[in-house]
Amino acid sequence: MKPARLIILAVAVLSAGGAGYLAMQLARGKSVAQGAPVVEREPTVNVLVATQSLPVGARINASSLGWSSWPEHSVVDGFITDRNRPDAMEKLDGAVVRMPMFSGEPIRQEKIADSSSKIMSSLLPAGKRAVSTEISVATGAGGFILPNDRVDVIMVRKGDSDSAMLTETILSNVRVLAIDQQIEEKDDGSKSVVGTTATLELTPDQSKVITVAQQMAERLQLALRSVADAQEQDTGAADYLLSGGDGNPIVQVIKSGEIVKAGSSAGKQ
Repeated sequence: MKPARLIILAVAVLSAGGAGYLAMQLARGKSVAQGAPVVEREPTVNVLVATQSLPVGARINASSLGWSSWPEHSVVDGFITDRNRPDAMEKLDGAVVRMPMFSGEPIRQEKIADSSSKIMSSLLPAGKRAVSTEISVATGAGGFILPNDRVDVIMVRKGDSDSAMLTETILSNVRVLAIDQQIEEKDDGSKSVVGTTATLELTPDQSKVITVAQQMAERLQLALRSVADAQEQDTGAADYLLSGGDGNPIVQVIKSGEIVKAGSSAGKQ
């Protein structure tokens, strides 16, 4: 083979090798450039949240609270964090829920009341009163009435004859603020939760009506209403239990074995 051809062949081989090497370097650089992007982790803050759904009137304890990691930019004013209140779980032990909260929801101060002696007053809207009445499984819808439910209060009393019984709805669609519960042990050793006292949210006039009814009634029955009735009027009451047509109190006077109903003037006789 002529020397010129050998030189040309050598140059071609070297050129091909150089081109291959260059292609490999370019491919390697491209693969590095197309690798997974580096993601910086956003700063987080521990926010105090409810670990379970909490109804109105429930008491908060250590098992119902927990710290949850939240993106720092998502934390708004009003959230309780481990930076501004590191001892919040201990301080809020025993606090009362004023508004319903759901599992995972951040705890906000305006939704809870402290555990002082003024708990119930913090649950009451302006102008309302808290009045308690005794209940049982039979008179409390089988134990299914819970705080924030709506109920009618039915009075059961004796009629004119000993065998006659009368029923009257004296309060309609009133809100239950709390149910005082105690554990009752049955004969077989099992236990159940039984409400003994229901605390109702009433107007001043409704408070007077139920006070009179508690003295007159054989028993008071709570009738559970639908949650859809929450928007209906709840200020009605059996005002006739308090006054006659002229607004004066009714006084019952017994003369010669007969009951005579009169107004306030009867008290002056």
